[in-house]
Amino acid sequence: MPPLPRTWFPKPYADAVQRLRVPLGFVLVGCFAWLATPSVRSLSIGMPIALAGLALRAWAAGCLYKNQRLATGGPYALMRNPLYLGTLTVAAGLVLATQRWELALLFGSAFFLIYFPTIEQEEQHLRKLFPKDFPGYAARVPLLWPRFGTGFIGEPFRWSQYQKNQEYNAAAGLLIGSAILAAKLFFS
Repeated sequence: MPPLPRTWFPKPYADAVQRLRVPLGFVLVGCFAWLATPSVRSLSIGMPIALAGLALRAWAAGCLYKNQRLATGGPYALMRNPLYLGTLTVAAGLVLATQRWELALLFGSAFFLIYFPTIEQEEQHLRKLFPKDFPGYAARVPLLWPRFGTGFIGEPFRWSQYQKNQEYNAAAGLLIGSAILAAKLFFS
């Protein structure tokens, strides 16, 4: 068995941020609601980006069978973490809609400090769960940024998997973020 790749985040830290991911999310939403200063123009730029991120997350969730088989088709043929790239894209779109550089810095820092340790933990888990398949997959497919022309493998989107993976929660989150932005625009 090849050695495990170097880890960037100590396991106790990664475990802590995984537990705190949801509570910290509420703090981010509070900052988002307080600082946002959207305009019609910023919404017209940011919301399509956020929707593209949500679409990527939906596609990935509909192709993901957690802990049952290694996801290598659909968006997973282009990158190993399409759910997290989708999350980053949703956040970028929402931040663009707020017109606040402070939120860009806050969300970017949160993504780096929370999601990269989570990705590292998940990759270690997948390496143990799929010891024969994961190392070759990880060598071929980039971590987060898609590489087109990698021999795309079709994986049918399954609505039942989307639901089983509870991806509708991401759609609800975007709806809440959109409502906050609309209220800030309308009442300011």
